[in-house]
Amino acid sequence: MSAPQGHRGIILVADDNEANRELVSELLSAEGYQVVCAADGQHAQQAVDSASIDLALLDVVMPRPTGFEVCQAMKSKPETRLIPVILLTGLNSDADRIHGIMCGADDFLNKPVNKHELLARVHSLLRLKQFTDELDNAEAVLFSLALSIEAKDPYTEGHCDRLSKYSVALGEKLGLPQDLRVALRRGGLVHDIGKLSVPESILLKPGPLTPEERKIMEQHTVIGERICAPLRSFRHVLPIIRHHHEKQDGSGYPDGLKGENIPLTARILQITDIYDALTTDRPYRKALPLDKALSIMREEVKRGWWDGPVLDEFEAVVHGSEPVYPAGSRS
Repeated sequence: MSAPQGHRGIILVADDNEANRELVSELLSAEGYQVVCAADGQHAQQAVDSASIDLALLDVVMPRPTGFEVCQAMKSKPETRLIPVILLTGLNSDADRIHGIMCGADDFLNKPVNKHELLARVHSLLRLKQFTDELDNAEAVLFSLALSIEAKDPYTEGHCDRLSKYSVALGEKLGLPQDLRVALRRGGLVHDIGKLSVPESILLKPGPLTPEERKIMEQHTVIGERICAPLRSFRHVLPIIRHHHEKQDGSGYPDGLKGENIPLTARILQITDIYDALTTDRPYRKALPLDKALSIMREEVKRGWWDGPVLDEFEAVVHGSEPVYPAGSRS
């Protein structure tokens, strides 16, 4: 059985039994995989932290710490949680398997290890890891494109990153679940990606836009949604991209949604977007103080533009922590 081209990777083999390590290592090396060995849990964790591991084979009954504990540590950190983990164990009780599942293990193999089963499971999990890596790469490209738009205007430097942080903080204050907070983090970064389609003569125009130019600019929300739609992981981000310029009274775009019909995540981004625009330098004015910016936003709530209760919660967020201001702005 030979490893298919394109699916070889770096595999950590962690077992305190030298004979077991050598056996598994030889099997994997013969298939073209690169193997990193560890004799205990501490060295396994060091290997995971210092090397680009694609998959980990962990003996359960290792000293300092156990395979269960190494697995749980890997799955608790964003930078390693997507690395597949196979637990190698001689333990057969249901309680041990349930414990492994609770620690985040992707698969189990009983000792003594069957060669063909080992290679089949390694191949399958590495294939899934490759799909995950490709998804990460696609997201990274979108984030890079979004930041390239921001980089065209020196006055918007750091804008996307601040929106991302503000939106997540507000989402936490409102008790939103983890998936929607992740969507807010991503939405803060890519909400204006549709501006890739807007000519620079319009995008960077110093004066007011003509009605025709404004129609072109307003299409960026629809185009941004279209750009990100193929990524299934962005399903909660799409409403943010499309609807972050709607207004409570229905006077916004692109769909003229009103009130509660505007997704909550889009209303959150609206608030943080307006706040950041007011509290950073612009070509036509200096950054406004925090209280002045919030006062203007409260007046706009009265006009029927923004969600008042969401603004109330956002005020609590910005008053409860140091605002994130870029260089060259003032509070």
